[in-house]
Amino acid sequence: MQQNLNYVYPQIFWVDGCANTSTSCPPASPVPPFPPPPPPPVPDRRRKPRNNRERRSVGFLVISLLILLALTGVGLSMFQIFHLEKELAELREVRSGWLVTEALGKQQKKKNLKLGLRCSGGNPAQRDLPLEWEPISGHAFTNGVQYRDQGLVINETGLYFVYSNVLFRGSVCSSQVLTHIVYKKNPAMPGSHVLMEDKGINYCTNQKTWARKSYLGALFKLRMMDSLHVNVSKIALVNFEESKTFFGLFKL
Repeated sequence: MQQNLNYVYPQIFWVDGCANTSTSCPPASPVPPFPPPPPPPVPDRRRKPRNNRERRSVGFLVISLLILLALTGVGLSMFQIFHLEKELAELREVRSGWLVTEALGKQQKKKNLKLGLRCSGGNPAQRDLPLEWEPISGHAFTNGVQYRDQGLVINETGLYFVYSNVLFRGSVCSSQVLTHIVYKKNPAMPGSHVLMEDKGINYCTNQKTWARKSYLGALFKLRMMDSLHVNVSKIALVNFEESKTFFGLFKL
C-alpha cells in the first residue's frame, strides 16, 4: 500500500507537573513533526551501453548491406550495358541490310538503264498491224535493246518486265470488242506467241464520246533474238499521244 507523503502528523504536547491552576505555568513547547520519508527512487530507463560484441555485429550487418547494394548496382549496370550493346548490334544489322539493299537497287537501276526501251506514241496514219512506235523523240529511249520491224528485239537472254499502255477513244458508242495484245516472235520458231492480252466490252453507255485505257505488264523470260510487238483490234480508235499510248521493257 502506497503511503501518502502529504499526511501531517498531529502535534504532541508534554504535560508538565503544574497542577495548580492558580499559578501560571510556562507554555509547553510543541514537539516538531517527523520529517516525511524520502520519495521512492525513479528507475533509470536509459539504455545501457552495448558491449563490443553487439557493436561488431551491427557494423558487420551495415557493411554487408552496403556490399549487397554495390553488387546490385554493378549487376544492373552490366545488364544495361548488355542491353545497349544488343540494340546497337541490331541497329548495325539493319543499317548494313539497308546499305546492301540500296547498293543492289543502284546496281539494278544501272543494269536496267543499260537494257531498256520505251516507245511512245506512234503513227496516227498507220493502217497495218502491229503498231508502229517512236523509239527516239519525246520520252522514248533505247539502251541495249533494238527497235526493228515495229518491235523490240532482245539482245541478251534474261528476265524482263514488259509493259504496254493503249488509250482507246471514240465519238460513237458501239458494241465492238476492244482488244490489246502483246506477243513475241523468234526467227528460230515459226508463228507468234501471245504474252499478254486484254479485252474490253461495255466500255460506253450511249455516250457520244468515250475513252478506255488498257494496261498490260508482267515478267517474262526472253531469249536472244526474241522480238516483241503490240496489236489492237482497231487502229483508228487508238490515241497516239506519247503520254497515253506507250510500250517498253527493262531487264531485271
